[in-house]
Amino acid sequence: MIEDAAFEIHVHGDVKLCAQANFDAIQEALQPLWKYAGAKSLADGADSLYEDEPGIRYDPAERLLHMCWTVEGDEDFRQRLDDLCMNLNDLCEEGAPIEVTFYDAEYDEDDEEAGRESRDDFLLLFVGPTPAAIMQAQRDLLVDDVISLMERHFDGAELSGVVAEIDQLFARRFERLTTSLDLSRTPRSPSGPHGSNRRPRHLH
Repeated sequence: MIEDAAFEIHVHGDVKLCAQANFDAIQEALQPLWKYAGAKSLADGADSLYEDEPGIRYDPAERLLHMCWTVEGDEDFRQRLDDLCMNLNDLCEEGAPIEVTFYDAEYDEDDEEAGRESRDDFLLLFVGPTPAAIMQAQRDLLVDDVISLMERHFDGAELSGVVAEIDQLFARRFERLTTSLDLSRTPRSPSGPHGSNRRPRHLH
């Protein structure tokens, strides 16, 4: 527990892991979280700050990593998110969103009455085994959000064109991504193999 923590930070998401993901690999992947909480192991750090939240749990039958976990912290927690996403990319079976919310622990009624704004912040991160899987997760979430909003005004059957346009947007984005990755490859020699191509840690 961090003394005088500026934020309560909530991490939320369900991530489908590959069959090769064993406990040791999961514990290593989640080290940026439990180590930040001051724990010595995943088992020690899996519980949330709040008892009514399930914390960090893994369902081996479904191969689902469930995260509904709050920790006290500061802005430096953001530095742990890149490592977390990179680690989970290596264990994911498919793309998934992870929500991270920073709640201003110092904001109170006096601040609200005085018209001061809180420092609350929200991040939406995506993990996946490939850029295509990450984009698929982004696409699915966007479609759900857009359909949910527009169904207040239109019948679901009328929205097929909207979904098709979203699909075209992501298809063009993926084409640009694959083109840029191809261009970034530099041959080591005229007949040698291409250089390595690291996938992005996560896409916001």
